Amino acid sequence: MKTTTIRLYSLDYNNVKTYFAAALFILGNLVLPQLCHLIPQGGLTLLPIYFFTLIAAYKYGWKVGLLTAVFSPVLNHLLFGMPPAGVLPAILLKSVLLAVVAGYAANRFKRISIPVLALVVLAYQFIGTLGEWAMVGNLALDFRIGIPGMGLQILGGYLFIKYLVYK
Repeated sequence: MKTTTIRLYSLDYNNVKTYFAAALFILGNLVLPQLCHLIPQGGLTLLPIYFFTLIAAYKYGWKVGLLTAVFSPVLNHLLFGMPPAGVLPAILLKSVLLAVVAGYAANRFKRISIPVLALVVLAYQFIGTLGEWAMVGNLALDFRIGIPGMGLQILGGYLFIKYLVYK
């Protein structure tokens, strides 16, 4: 499996570029879910709200990722009613976990590869599912429906980061 060394950009909260980058990724996280919701069960299976959060955190660090992770679900909820209020806390938890894990992995490995992204996605989904279980109180939650979305995050995220962001 070929890996690509990446140049990371660590932006601080006092840098206007941080907010500009986050705004672009938030916009992506507003548009992509709307497109996916045109497909029956598209949000549940494709997990579009996480896609640009992964890219933001991997490319620009956990701070841009965190801004994207928090504002994307909240703005989607306020503007479009999706995600519904009942699942918003769980989605926020998973989004924040994704931003932290992706930012850490990018900084730690300093390269982009499918195995690294798979570890990132599995880590935030596993820990997030445990957190969701703690919130809801039962383990009846079935994350298997989101496997296509996890694959999209891994493969699509890899291609997006490698060919569009790093070129």
